[in-house]
Order: sequence, then C-alpha cells, then structure tokens
Amino acid sequence: MRMIGQDSLKTRRTLTVDGKTYNYFSLPEAAKSVGDVSRLPFSLKVLLENVLRYEDGRTYRVEDAKAIAGWLPSGHSEKEVPFRPARILMQDFTGVPAVVDLAAMRDGIVKLGGEPRRVNPLVPVDLVIDHSVMVDVSGTPTALKQNVDIEFQRNGERYEFLRWGQSSFDSFRVVPPGTGICHQVNLEYLAQVVWTAQDGADTYAYPDSCYGTDSHTTMVNGLGVLGWGVGGIEAEAAMLGQPIAMLIPDVIGFRLMGKLREGVTATDLVLTVTQMLRKKGVVGKFVEFFGEGLNELPLADRATIGNMAPEYGATCGFFPVDAVTIQYLRLSGRDEHRIKLAEEYAKAQGLWRESGMPDPVFTDTLELDLSTVEPSLAGPKRPQDRVALSNAASAFARDLAAGAMGVPGDEASKRVPVAGSNYDLGHGDVVIAAITSCTNTSNPYVLVAAGLVARKAVQKGLTAKPWVKTSLAPGSQVVTEYLEKSGLSQDLDALGFQTVGYGCTTCIGNSGPLADPIADAIENNKLVAVSVLSGNRNFEGRVHANVRANYLASPPLVVAYALAGTITKDLTKDPIGAGKDGQPVYLRDIWPTQKEVSDIVHQVVTREMFQERYGDVFKGPEQWQGIRVEADSDTYRWNSGSTYVQNPPYFEGMSPDVEPVTSIRGARVLAVLGDSITTDHISPAGSIRKNSPAGEYLLEHQVRQNDFNSYGARRGNHEVMMRGTFANIRIRNEMVPGVEGGYTKHQPSGEQMPIYDAAMRYKREGVPLVIFGGKEYGTGSSRDWAAKGTFLLGVKAVITESFERIHRSNLVGMGVLPLTFREGQDRKTLGITGEELIDILGLEELRARMTVEMVIHRPDGREDRAELLCRVDTADEVEYYKNGGILHYVLRGMAKAA
Repeated sequence: MRMIGQDSLKTRRTLTVDGKTYNYFSLPEAAKSVGDVSRLPFSLKVLLENVLRYEDGRTYRVEDAKAIAGWLPSGHSEKEVPFRPARILMQDFTGVPAVVDLAAMRDGIVKLGGEPRRVNPLVPVDLVIDHSVMVDVSGTPTALKQNVDIEFQRNGERYEFLRWGQSSFDSFRVVPPGTGICHQVNLEYLAQVVWTAQDGADTYAYPDSCYGTDSHTTMVNGLGVLGWGVGGIEAEAAMLGQPIAMLIPDVIGFRLMGKLREGVTATDLVLTVTQMLRKKGVVGKFVEFFGEGLNELPLADRATIGNMAPEYGATCGFFPVDAVTIQYLRLSGRDEHRIKLAEEYAKAQGLWRESGMPDPVFTDTLELDLSTVEPSLAGPKRPQDRVALSNAASAFARDLAAGAMGVPGDEASKRVPVAGSNYDLGHGDVVIAAITSCTNTSNPYVLVAAGLVARKAVQKGLTAKPWVKTSLAPGSQVVTEYLEKSGLSQDLDALGFQTVGYGCTTCIGNSGPLADPIADAIENNKLVAVSVLSGNRNFEGRVHANVRANYLASPPLVVAYALAGTITKDLTKDPIGAGKDGQPVYLRDIWPTQKEVSDIVHQVVTREMFQERYGDVFKGPEQWQGIRVEADSDTYRWNSGSTYVQNPPYFEGMSPDVEPVTSIRGARVLAVLGDSITTDHISPAGSIRKNSPAGEYLLEHQVRQNDFNSYGARRGNHEVMMRGTFANIRIRNEMVPGVEGGYTKHQPSGEQMPIYDAAMRYKREGVPLVIFGGKEYGTGSSRDWAAKGTFLLGVKAVITESFERIHRSNLVGMGVLPLTFREGQDRKTLGITGEELIDILGLEELRARMTVEMVIHRPDGREDRAELLCRVDTADEVEYYKNGGILHYVLRGMAKAA
C-alpha cells in the first residue's frame, strides 16, 4: 500500500529529531490552501492529515481536505471523507473469524483465477488473545494455572489456526494468551502516538491511528491515538487496503473543570460522563475532552473515560496529546527517541494541547465540574443507567417491589436455603464480584484502592460472603507486578480475589459456573441474583445466565460488595459487616484516602516494570510455544471435523461479475423486536445452552456439554454461530409474547419454534426474510457475527427506528439492507404482527440514502404502503451492497487486479 499520494497541496515537510529526518504532511502548510485549521478539534486534524498523506485525486481528493477545513465555522458537515488507519487491533473472539474470512478469501480468489498471496494484510495487524479465558476456578492460589490449562485444552483448534495465520500472513502478529487485555496491551505497549513507516528511501511520520475489532478500542483515545471499534468485516477491508468512507462527524466538546474530591474514583467519573453523554445524544459523533480539568486527570483516568465511548454512544472519546501523554509514554517504557518524536511532531502539527491555548471550535459542548462527581454504580441492565451509591439499595428495592425484575412485589423479601450450607439466599444477593475488564484494570489508582480496601477489611477481620464468587482478572502482567510489589496481592487473595487469568472474563460473559447449590437455589426459586463487576458491559444475559441484575462499579466497590454480599444494603449508611471485635464496620472505615492510593502508585509503578514485562511479549507461555504449526502454506487446510474453525460459505458460487440488484418481494417476518436490541441479543458471546440449536449441533458432533465453551470462542465456525443468532436467553420477539429466548412463529403455519429452525425452513421454501426493530438497534459488542449470522439466516433487510453506527455498517458489509422508518412511524403504528408478507421496492436504482417503498400484505388481503429511508449511507457502501458485501467487493477487485 502506498504511503503517499500526489501531494497536490505541496504540504510535505521534514522534521529532524536526534539527527534522524522524517517526512510529514504539514497541517499548517495545508492551511495556506484550504483555510485556517488551527481551531479544528484535534481529532479532526488527524482526519485531515490522513487525507493529505494519501491524496491521489481519486479516492483521496483535495476537495476532501477542503471539506474537513470547511467544517469550521459551523461545526457540521454533510460531506464524507475516506479514512485509513495506521494499524489494526484484534482480540481473539473477533480476530479468529476475521482470519477465517481471510483464509476463505484465499480459497475464493483461487476459484476466481487469482493469486492467493494477494489476500494479505497491507497494514500492520496485532491480535491479542484475551477473550478466551473463563473463570472456571476462582478463590484459590492455583486458579490462574488451572484456568490457563483449561483454556488451552478448550481452544487448541483455534490457537493452532491462529499460529497458522501468524506464519502465513504478512504484517500479522499474535500476542499469546496470558499476556493481558488487548486494550491495555495497546495502551501500554503497541500504541506509539506517532507512527512511522518507510516508503522507498524515505521515512514518514504520521499520527498513530487504529481500527479495532472490539468496541473498546477507544481506550487508546486517552493516549491521543484516534481509534475506534469496527466490525471484523470493516477491519478486514481496512487491512486489505480499503479506505472506509465516513461522514465528517460532529464533534462534541466535553469541558472538564476542577478536581475529583476525596473518596471518588475514576470509575465514578466515567459512569457520570457516560450518563451525561447518553442524555446528550452522541451516537455517530466524536467526543473530545478539553478544559483545565485535563491537567488533573492522569493518563490512566483518561483511558478509563475513553474506554467507555461505546457506552455513551460516541465513535470515540478523544484526549489530545499533551505533557501528561509524554509522561505516560516514559513511564510505560517506550523508546526515548520515539517519545521525543511524538512531542516534536505533535507541536509541529498543531496537535499539542497546553494550558492557556484557545479552545477548539466544537459542534456543541457540555461541561462537568469534577468536584461534583459522587460515588456511583450503573445498572441493573445498562451501563448508562447510573445510580448514586447512596441510592443503589433503594432503587433496587423499588424496582423489585414494582415487578420490574420479574418478581411479584409480595415476594421481594423471600429467602431460600442453599443445600449443604449454613446460609440462605434472597433477591438482591451478590453472587458474582469481579474485578475485570479493560475499563478499570488499566488504572493503577482504582486497583490499588481495591487492594487497600481489602487490606483494611482483612485487618478488621472481615471476609467475603460465602455465596459470592470472587475473581480478579488483571489487564496486564504489569498489574500483577505492582500489586505484588506493594503487598496488596496478599490482601486481595485473603478475600478470594486471586488472579484467575489475564482477559475480559466476567465482562465478556466468561464468568464461569456458579456453585451448583447456588445456581439451583436461584433457578428453582427464580431469585434475582446480582453481579457487581468493574467492567463496561452489564447488558441482560451477558454476565451469567443465572444473574438478572448486573452493576458496574469501581474495583474498590466490587470488594466492598463482596464483603456485604448484597445490593440491598446502603453502603453509605449501613455496616458492611462485623469486625473481629464484634463491632460494626462501615465502608468509610476501610476506604483509603487519595493520598494513600497515590503514594503507593508512585512508589511501585515504574518504567522498568513495563520494560521487563513487555520485553518478550510475543513469546507466550509454554503451552503456546508448544503448539505445532504445519509448514507454511498459502491456503489453509480446513479440518471438516473441527467444531471451532470451518470454511464459511460466503463465496460459494460467486461469479467474477456483479449481478443486478433486485427488489425484495414476498418476504416473511422472522422477528419483531423492541428498543435497545443489542448485538449481544442478536449474537450472544456467552455460554451455549444444551437445548439450544447450537448446543444440539455440538452434541451431534460428539462435543460434551462441559466442552461447549462459549459462542465467542466458536466464532470461527459459522454452523455454531448461525444457530446462535437471536438465541440470547433474554431476547423477546413480539411475535411470541411472553416467551424469552430465540423463538418465533413460522408463517403461515403459526408453529412456534427456534428462530434458527424457522429460518432454515424458510430457506428450504425459498422465502426471503426481514426483521423489524425499534430504537438503537445493534448497540453493544459481538458485532461482526450479529451481521454475519443475520445474513446466513437468509434475512434480506432489517427495518428499525434507528441503528447503532457499526452494526448498520456491518449489515451493509454483509449484503443485508438496513432501513429506517420515517419520523412518526414504527412497527406499532404500522400494526406489524409478524404475520404479514413484505415487499421492499425500488432497489434496482439503488443510491445512497434513497427512499424506498415498503408494501405490507396483510393476512386478510389488505395492502398498506410506507416509505422507508435506505441506510446505505455512502457511495462506497452502495458498491459494497451491489457486490453482495464488502468482502465480495474486495475479492473481485483483487481477482481482476491479478
């Protein structure tokens, strides 16, 4: 892939750092031709540099640069520009299917007469294996070793496949299991702030930017690196050299003022920011933080806020490069020359923030005085539903009494015995307390705070309640080292928070099993059990099938709730428990001061620690080193007996030429869904039930239930994943009222059955399918398979009130048509029951954001019509859709180029 275009604006300049000369494309020079850009948001300046660097008069044009500059003064644009990131970041849940697709594309290009080696990453790709470890074992000193052993036993086929990919594809590196969470490895090691590359004899410097196949790629925004999550489909296209067209976004400025007060954590701050931005409405927009409050936020706190961008709905949550950035680069062991280059490049480009400079111009702004933030949780179902710690117990009790938890109000106080124990369980009892996920485990301040809470609790004689499953999954090995160096590991261990693995664990649904007597008590008595986790996702059915109420909280609060054992206590007033002297112990008695926390952080977190832990980051544990890989081969030798990795059917029967687009006629309705349907509802990442279509498939292939693993781990096998599509245990299809789980009614028979079974029956009958939904369709993670599974079920169109940005794009990328109702219309006003036949007309003249006509054929013979907006948003997406998807588009282009 070319590093530079034709440079029509003559902006190429040189920068010399320590005697080494770098070429770069100067934003101040571009301003002489395109207009003043000094007060553009920093995030848009990165987009502008990308256009200048690749400008070729075709895909990247001078007009694109002028469009970005022309975003000022209104703070808005209807223009679209291409963007090509410096690199790609993957985790294994989404990375495995992406590599499967690349391997399938190599087979596909051979069938089209092309050269398989043409299918190869053209930008650097790093895949971090972090989503596969489960909390099978916890609360013991051997938990880490046992979980790692089980992980390699479960995932041997996947890991062998990734080792093949590592050896077969160029510019593709794999960070082995047991290293850390992809976002924290990105923050602490992979990200460089300023990227460099050779083009001929010249070395070019340019802003580090990143697409990630995980929505929380935005964590690196805290380091001044522009990046965001994309589906595996978009990532594959980007790594194959396809720029992704995007509308120049609105940028919401978020002014931070003041300083966090005593007793308040970065987690409390991010939950407050998330709630504010969700209320503001920032879906599809950039958020950029500014103001003097940035001087009070360490890099770890910035990364915590950036991480949660998907939860507040923004494309990114960006912090400009400044002195805090440089300080962190030095602390985390980056090369001194690269650190100096980052600072000098940022200053030369106008990408450097410092106090006293004029604020950028934003589309709109909001502000927060940090001193007003209070201790908080978010839950019980969504990360934006913040509740003050002082109100958490009363809010839960109110929801329970009102029947919002699915429990009759008169049963709110019910408690039941747990077999074989001397305790009972009731509604609101915490059964999972997990310090997990990238959101907080990147932040030494909240982890040290958790360790200090544990230390003070142990000193007072408190213990975790016996019904609570406790776990600690650090974001990197650096965390383990500073917790051990400070002695806090011993205190956490004493309360059952032994390290269980390095990965997302509970936050991704890999919480592992509850003890059988506890699970039986919950299931048999329909108890509303609770999890408290320091993660970023608490959607329904995600954490654990037996846990209905899930709360996000800071790591020290996770420890506190493990001690309390219930959400029904007001921790700001009620005692957590009794100490060894018999006296009540309150949260305030064990909560550390900010000085106590910062003193330990500054003492134990060192540059040398990062350098040592990342010194041989790609080596991996013995189990990884022992995986044998066949000799290098251009195409993968698929194992037909594998239940983890299979050749997907996307390119079967594909012709070299594009077939005409036709209207959709006589489609049946597969599901009618409500608001806030997440991609976890559409394509769950967690456990596979025995009596589900996916479970039945695995049993038929001689896989024991104990070895089912998770949907996320099996994303390399389309047979499992299409059976799991719309199989979330909490999804509600309005076609089968009162029924939870992935069920529908086949029409016209009216027979109730699993959605997968109905889809396959329709496929045999040659009937196309559509899905109806409400607002915010497709929020959340698991994004690529939410679109791929929809496509493989035979769905031709998804019709909603609104879409989440990435899922809409991924549907187009798989050749599924996203459509939205006109203002004032929805599935209810149109009386959609699921018994109708649907036509979507006018697709023969497909163009971006056109209006199409939907014809609704009622069972009684009546016919109604409605206009829909076609959410194929850009000219490039029109081409993708015409080709049957983005991968088909790329593959045809490669075959012809060959």
